[in-house]
Amino acid sequence: MKNFALIGAAGYIAPRHMKAIKDTGNNLLTAFDKGDSVGVIDSYFPDADFFVEFERFDRHIEKLKYEKNTYLDFVSICSPNYLHDAHIRFALRSGADAICEKPLVLNPWNVDKLQHVEEKTGKKIYNILQLRVHPSIIALREKVKNAKKDTKFEVDLTYLTSRGHWYHTSWKGDKTKSGGIATNIGVHFYDMLSWIFGDVQENIVHIHENDRAAGYLEFENARVKWFLSISPQYLPQEIRDKGQTTFRSITINGEELEFSGGFTDLHTMVYKDILDGKGYGVDAARTAIEIVHNIRNSEPVGLKGEYHEFLK
Repeated sequence: MKNFALIGAAGYIAPRHMKAIKDTGNNLLTAFDKGDSVGVIDSYFPDADFFVEFERFDRHIEKLKYEKNTYLDFVSICSPNYLHDAHIRFALRSGADAICEKPLVLNPWNVDKLQHVEEKTGKKIYNILQLRVHPSIIALREKVKNAKKDTKFEVDLTYLTSRGHWYHTSWKGDKTKSGGIATNIGVHFYDMLSWIFGDVQENIVHIHENDRAAGYLEFENARVKWFLSISPQYLPQEIRDKGQTTFRSITINGEELEFSGGFTDLHTMVYKDILDGKGYGVDAARTAIEIVHNIRNSEPVGLKGEYHEFLK
């Protein structure tokens, strides 16, 4: 049984980490979040110690080590994007490996510095790249690998996930903290695309606003038109009629990739891989971080060239 700490326990994704820790037969010793709406812990680890001040959380981990001879094996990180770098460093300095949500960091140069911390501490950093363990995504990757070497697949990616006014008030709406919409809700998809279709050859941004972003990415084996939005106004009518607030679609050469199900247990699958020594480390996160960094810092060209049909 491995000992875990959790940073960002009040966040949206934290319960999936708690479930993954429990489902893999491990123990959550302690958790931290400056917000105290963390009653969900009772469903998984009611005996875990909880702190709303980071200094007391840090001190508690030191006391466990020196007074009870209890050491952390992993620190799971679900904090806001801009804090990941600092919290990863804290985990490694505490003698634990880090398991961090997306994006690992906001800027490509931070990746190199984190690798330096790994070398200095001898500890590992793992990123939650859960789409890489989805059966449909794995099957698509195999299909692409078995295609002719110079094949270019035509891909349309659409991801609409409605958010209320709170989004723009929270850290998620602050580009300096979240990295903007393409980083916040798109980074997993860019990782998936690069994992399947190879190196990036072109990255063009058509639109990049607070509630939507769209562009064109060309990989070794794919031409991708993508559109992301948190505004419900872009939801297809049939989705609205069903009362749904999220729409996710990927078509490859006009055929829909079916991967709507199977998302709830992906974190547990990632945790199992990490515990088996097969998790995705810092280098695996690099390409997606470079893609979103370039999107964030590109001047949108408007409706020119190959753009997504939702922009028409």
